[in-house]
Parts: sequence; C-alpha cells; structure tokens
Amino acid sequence: MRLATRFVLALALAVLGGAATAQTAGAPPKVLRYAFEVAETSLDPVKINDNYSRTLTAHLFEGLYRYDHLARPVKIKPLTADGMPVASADFRTWTVKLKPGIYFANDPAFKGQKRELVAQDYVYAFKRFADPANKSPVWPSLDSDHLLGLAELRKAALDAKQPFDYDREIDGVRALDRYTLQFKVAEPRPRFHLSLASSDLFGAVAREVVEFYGDKIDAHPVGTGPFRLAQWRRSSFIALERSPDYRETYYDAEPGADDAEGQALLARFKGRRLPMVDRIEISIIEEEQPRWLSFVGGEADFAYRVGYQFAPQAMPNGQVAPNLARRGIRGYTIVESGGNFFYFNMDDATVGGYTPEKVALRRAIGLGIDTKGIIAYAFNGLGAVSQGPTMPNTSAYDPAFKSEFSDYDPARANALLDLYGYRERDGDGYRKRPDGTPLVIKAATTPQQRDRKIAEVLTKNMKTLGIRMQQQTAQWPEHLKAARAGKLQMWFLGLLAASPDSGGSYARFDGHQAGGQNIARVKIPEIDAQYAKLETLPDGPERSAALREIDRLAIAYMPYKFALNRVSIDMAQPQLVGYRRPLFWNDWWQYVDIDRNAVPQP
Repeated sequence: MRLATRFVLALALAVLGGAATAQTAGAPPKVLRYAFEVAETSLDPVKINDNYSRTLTAHLFEGLYRYDHLARPVKIKPLTADGMPVASADFRTWTVKLKPGIYFANDPAFKGQKRELVAQDYVYAFKRFADPANKSPVWPSLDSDHLLGLAELRKAALDAKQPFDYDREIDGVRALDRYTLQFKVAEPRPRFHLSLASSDLFGAVAREVVEFYGDKIDAHPVGTGPFRLAQWRRSSFIALERSPDYRETYYDAEPGADDAEGQALLARFKGRRLPMVDRIEISIIEEEQPRWLSFVGGEADFAYRVGYQFAPQAMPNGQVAPNLARRGIRGYTIVESGGNFFYFNMDDATVGGYTPEKVALRRAIGLGIDTKGIIAYAFNGLGAVSQGPTMPNTSAYDPAFKSEFSDYDPARANALLDLYGYRERDGDGYRKRPDGTPLVIKAATTPQQRDRKIAEVLTKNMKTLGIRMQQQTAQWPEHLKAARAGKLQMWFLGLLAASPDSGGSYARFDGHQAGGQNIARVKIPEIDAQYAKLETLPDGPERSAALREIDRLAIAYMPYKFALNRVSIDMAQPQLVGYRRPLFWNDWWQYVDIDRNAVPQP
C-alpha cells in the first residue's frame, strides 16, 4: 500500500528544490498534484505502451500533430508541423513540413548549445522502434504500417547480429531537408496521419541524447514538450517542471458552437501562455482508499478515476456529494473511450490453441463470466456490458449492437464443457481435461481491492462451471512484463482507444502484432486478412463489414472476453481550473491552471 502522505513530502521537495518556473516573482509555484493508480514502466517512448507511462511522455515529447483540446468531434492540428500533412492520391506518401525555431529542453548532452528540432529527429525516433536492442512493444504495431525499408533494416541487424544502422537511409521515413519529413508506406494508409498525432510515442528524440546516456536513457527523457523531468523515484513519485526552453505557445481551441463547457473554457483561457502550471507531481498510490483520502484531505488537487468503491460517496446519483460541493469540489462523469477485457494466452498449453476442445474451453469460460456481476461488485455499477472491441466515441461504435461477448449463460457453458470432454471424474467437484489430467485456470491479478473483487467474482463463476481457479498475484508492471513475454495464462486488462478510428482496437487480433497490441498472441489467417483490409480501406461500408467479420471470428475463437465499457468519475479541487478529460490523447496538463485565490486556507 502506498501512503497518501507522499503528496505532503512531494510538496516540501518542490518548495526546497527551486524548480525552474515562470511564476510571478515572489509567488509560490503553481503545482498540480495527483496520483496514478498504476506505476509507470519507463520514460523512454520506445519501451512503453501503458497509459500511465504514455501520460508522462506526452508532456515531455511532441509529435508532429495534436488533437484540439476542446473540439468535439475531434480535430487534428499542427503541433511541431507547419501545416497539415500532404498525402499522395493513393495514401502511400505523406510529406510534412516542420516549423523552424523549435528547441529541445536544455541538457548536458547538447554541451551548452541550443538544439533546434529538425526533421532528422523524427526519422531517428521512428527508427528506434525497429532497433532490436530496444525490444519495443510498439514495434509490431508500427511494422503493420509497412514503412518502406524499415523492417528490412531491422532484419539486417538481426541477421548480422550487429548494431542497428541508424545512418542507413530508407524510403519509409527520411528527411528531405532540414525541415521536411517524408513517410512512404507499401500499401495505402488513409489514416496514417492519426499516428503522427501521438506525442506520447512518436515524439521527436535527439540522437545525441540517447547516445550520451546509453542504457540510462529512460531516466533522461529530453524532448521539446512543455515540461521536463525534475524528479523520478521509480514506481513511487514523478515530478515534471515547466521547461524554460519551451517556445511561446498560447491557449486556443475550436469547441463547437453548442458546446457550452468548451466555449466557457475557451473564453476564460484564450490567449494565455502555455503551460499555465509550473510543476506536476505524481505519486503512485495503488489502493483506492488512500488515493481517495489524499484527495478529500486536500493533499491532491485532482482525482483521476475516483476509486469505484468511493463512487457513491463522491457522486451519489450522478451529483457531487453535498459535503464536497460545499467545498467547491467539482465532479465529472466520463464515458470513456475504453473498456476492460479478459485475455487468454493463445500459446498456453491449457487455454491456448485452435483445436475444437480448446476453443470450447475459452467460449465456455466466456459464457460463464458474469460481467454484470463484475460491474456491480467491482465497479459499483459504473460501466456497460461490452459487445466487443469497438470502443465508445470511436468511428464505428454502435450502442445498439449486440453480440455474444455480452452473454452470461452458465447452463450453455456447462453443456459446452460436457460436450468436449471436460468432465468431473473423481468426485472432487472439479472438471478434468479431456485426457483426464487436472484442469486448472491460472488468472493474473494484483493486490488492489478492485482486482481482488474481480478475482472473487471470477473464482465464484468458474466454480459454478466446475473449473478450478488459481489467482496469481503480483504488481501490475510485473504482470505486464510477463504478459508481453507470453508467460501469463489469463488476465483482466483495460484498454483505451488512442484515436477516433475504431480499427485501432482491432490490432489486438492482428497476428503480426503478437506480444504487442495483440497480447493474447492470437494468429488466425482469416482475421489477419480482414485486418489488412481495415488498414488499407477508406471509411465506408466495406470497412465496416470487415470489422463485423473480425467480431464474428473473435467470438468463434474467443481469444478475448470483452467485459465492459468503462464509465468513471474524475474530481477536481476548486483551485484546479480548466480541466476536461481528453477523449483519446494523453496530454492535458498544459491546459489547466491552479487558481491561488481558490486554494482552501488552513
């Protein structure tokens, strides 16, 4: 359990540390304090794919494009790019101009010189994902874009057992001149520009910084973003401070005319220089209770995803509780662009495989999981039963769509197990495999109370089916490492859509991305063929048909049991102003302010 008092210690460190800020002379720095429920895994973009690490890197690095913070529906705008990308008619070539005069945060690697951002920095950043030495979990996803020559460059390093050749030019990503970048892909990619709006992963990286720090690079994330790293105690505390080298950037946005909240935020902040806060302090507090107490006790300015067990106390019937409202605390009910699922390791000897009896076992387990019970017990009713991988707020989401993913039918599950030879044989009440050996399902979980409740429901559900469960408890980052290596059998995970394109969630079925986005390691040629269509087709009926065909095959083979679409609660103290939860992107700290006049006085 992490102690909420870390917030108090962190504040003291901020005052004593003298962070580089641009606050009014004599005034204390504006500090945004809150907690992550899960520890970061790294600060090096090539080594991460979890939401919490990506939230940090999104504020340190900058991609070519960004999402308009207030626009709904979303709009993509230039960030370091000078205008929108120019795509060829066949969507195989994308050309981007950079704005001159953007600089990296000062760092010893630059030997006292100001370091301007150039096109080659993005070339280097993209190539790093292909370098085998980095073991990037994002490489399978980037490889699916088929940037010309990039996979071959990686293969050459692997075959020769030599360091990756960053100096070798390829057509797939190259600098045409100091400020012009070009991407070329083997097949049409009508939505390629969406990847370029991912500062958390595809932000510019200076080669000399990576070479200067070597294997310590994850502790030295040097980018062009609005913040820089000030302090890092791994899996415990992270502080970012305003980058004094950040260029002049001002608050602007295009909320819809009928978006009252967005229009009010724009009216209040338009023209303000960004970022508006001087320092961000993140503590890792995994348990819901101390995280909630740190917020209501005033040690945190913000509560991201209020612990579900405290939702009735925080916002009963969807309204901020009177005792909190009197203090000026605001609440936000969020229909997330994400959800949760169970995955089965398709390489596992027990739950994996494609033979009829293995498929039957997974489908029976899926039918036997009481998702409504999980939502009620572990999520306090916040969420909707999932119908599949298409996430809310994305292009193909249909709230009226119904699939077998939502079915809870223990009778049917038991009949399926009986039919395929999973029977109880020795009077102990538990089924055996068709060959008579013990059947034990090992599910990963964490010590957090919510995960313990999910494990409790799952164990109860499986006992109804006569299946023996073993819960394997470890910290989330440890499980993630094991999952990527294919060493877990079954795990309950969350997902967030990274763009408005529904097709992104279907990368979990792409055989070429096994071990990356495809954490179940599923490899089904029919699905791969449909996924290839998703990548190349423009939005329209043919692409929608490919999505539905993947849904059908996913239900038939059941590598994942999609469980729920999340609804969550965020809360803000009165001094935190300007907050609006992003739909798909991870950067928002530069758009909020701390109103010193609203800070509660002791």
